[in-house]
Parts: sequence; structure tokens; C-alpha cells
Amino acid sequence: MTVRGRLSPRSLGALMIDFSLDTEHCILHVRPETALDKEDFVKLAEVVDPHIEATGDLAGLILNAPSFPGRDSFGAMVNHFRFIRDHQKHVKKIAVVIDSHLGDVAEHLTSHFVSAEVRHFPAGQVEQAQQWILGGS
Repeated sequence: MTVRGRLSPRSLGALMIDFSLDTEHCILHVRPETALDKEDFVKLAEVVDPHIEATGDLAGLILNAPSFPGRDSFGAMVNHFRFIRDHQKHVKKIAVVIDSHLGDVAEHLTSHFVSAEVRHFPAGQVEQAQQWILGGS
């Protein structure tokens, strides 16, 4: 089963995060579409937390961001870091799918702060990222 959603409708109809939770493989797919809002992380936790409580850890998280849109406020950054702090111990692998040097930075820098294995994939390689999470190369 896959749980799909979109978070943070804006006044003009723009949405910030498109996500899906692949409950069969325990993989959370996240695609930020515009600058992230502090409520995005609260609402994402509302979807992810019950799954973690019911089934245990996530096999992985795929952050699919062809270009990282950033955050819209300091509060959004704080909530982003809280989300990472509260959930990092429940995620085994994180795939960052992005065509930017931020992917390399994320791979090397986040390994110092999270217990998950982190790997950068070029934009468009979501399938390869999923195979890596599932145990392939």
C-alpha cells in the first residue's frame, strides 16, 4: 500500500511537499516543490510517526529534489532540524536525489549527525536510489 499526500497548500494553490509512503517497502518518498514551511515537517511527522510506531523503522527515505527549494523561514529550518533529530534513528538509509553539489555535501556532512547511511544520486535516479535502499547496489 502507498500513502500519498501533498502538504501546505498556498493561497495561490502551490504546494510545498509531495510525498508518498510505500508501506510495503517502508520507504518514504519526499519531493519538495517550493520553499519549505515549518508546518510541512509537523504534518509529515503526522503521517510517518504512526507507520513507525506500527511497523518499526523505515528502510529508507528518498529525498527527490532536482533543485533544493530551501526553507521559507527560520522557523521552518528549526522544524526541519527537529524532524531530523526525532526521526533519524528510525531511518536506515537516506537517498538524496539532486543535481547539485548539495547532494555531495549532504552525503558527507549528515553522516556526522544521523545514524542512517546517506548516499547522493544524480537527479532522475530515483529507481536506483530505491534499489540501493532495498539492498541492491
